[in-house]
Amino acid sequence: MSARLLLATRNAGKLAELRRLLESAVPGVEVLGLGDVEEYPEAPETGATFAENALLKAREAVRYTGLPAVADDSGLSVDALNGMPGILSARWSGRHGDDDANTALLLGQLADVPEDRRGAAFVCAAALVTPEGVERVLEREWRGRVIGEKRGTNGFGYDPVFVPEGLEVTSAQLSPGEKDARSHRGQAFAALVPVIAEVLGGPAAGQRSAQ
Repeated sequence: MSARLLLATRNAGKLAELRRLLESAVPGVEVLGLGDVEEYPEAPETGATFAENALLKAREAVRYTGLPAVADDSGLSVDALNGMPGILSARWSGRHGDDDANTALLLGQLADVPEDRRGAAFVCAAALVTPEGVERVLEREWRGRVIGEKRGTNGFGYDPVFVPEGLEVTSAQLSPGEKDARSHRGQAFAALVPVIAEVLGGPAAGQRSAQ
């Protein structure tokens, strides 16, 4: 199978992560990022949920490129902060994509919160939209807790302060393969893979369902 699929992201870490998942699961697909297509005006993320924002980004990508598009919206939901930063995760400090500032602000807000109340979950909604009007969105979460200092250099965003349930290491201390197998994004895209394969006409849907 040979087809092109656009991942509507400019985040290099996210693109590499999603490209690994999709290229291994749907052979023959050429996975493009926003840097590989003609630039278009990206709509602000005005949705009230991860799913709404993911669909908004995927629809805009299809509208401007004519390619089937996958987009995700993800973030960290912290129990002690009533689910925040949530959809505001990437711009929690007021500067979009400033991982260090976002993490520093979060740790400051949790400074007086005891360890047993530091529960949190990474949440990811992954959406597929095609020029023919197919729209699918799936949401998955990865439970864990927020620790008080950074550990590890893999990953991005809040990975260095998030310890997943059942582990003693942070998300940023996992290898890319280990993270793909466990993470909210890995789970969401693994669930979306059979839909992508079916829509693009590939064999992976049958292979995946047989596993």
